[in-house]
Amino acid sequence: MRIIDPSAEILSLQNSDQVLRLIEQAGRTCYKSEHRISQGTAEEFIGRIINMGHESVIEHGSATVRFVIDRGVSHELVRHRLASFSQESTRYANYAKERFGNEITVIRPCFWQEGSEAYRMWETAMRDAERHYLALIEAGAKAQEARSVLPNSLKTEVVMTANLRQWRHVFRLRCDSPAHPQIREVMLPLLHAMHERLPVVFADLAAQFPQMGTSC
Repeated sequence: MRIIDPSAEILSLQNSDQVLRLIEQAGRTCYKSEHRISQGTAEEFIGRIINMGHESVIEHGSATVRFVIDRGVSHELVRHRLASFSQESTRYANYAKERFGNEITVIRPCFWQEGSEAYRMWETAMRDAERHYLALIEAGAKAQEARSVLPNSLKTEVVMTANLRQWRHVFRLRCDSPAHPQIREVMLPLLHAMHERLPVVFADLAAQFPQMGTSC
């Protein structure tokens, strides 16, 4: 059994200057102020419309992210319906096969310290799940049948594409303190990575939700 940390990787995000020019051009169409477009006007314009709450304009930009998370967190992620998702399938991924190392991979729970009693109980449960899964496959069960014993901590990969307005909505919900700690564990670093790429689009949220430390 492998135990890994979760992660989020930006696969596609338009060049900062390119996407900002596109958003400005779309937004100024609303006000018929295209004649005001010049070098350096995009950031000021976009910052102003975001402050005004006119966020539909930033839907013209989008980003694609690959998440490596557990199944429990993935169930929360895919509830954001104004997005496109492609997810690793436990029907077709047979973890007893050589290409998966003949083992399951699980996500380390950030809220239990490694070596603690709770962590040891969790690890025992994961190894039991793996043992029963492999035994079912050995007994002739199909992957889609044996998956019934797989845990919420099982690693899954999800590729998500959404427009920038939807990403702001996701960050508002999933970076906030009431959100599940494991989804905050990936969303907070992702928010700040997107802020580095498109500061004007995410500046207010990056200020509202600062990076957390090593513990979730």
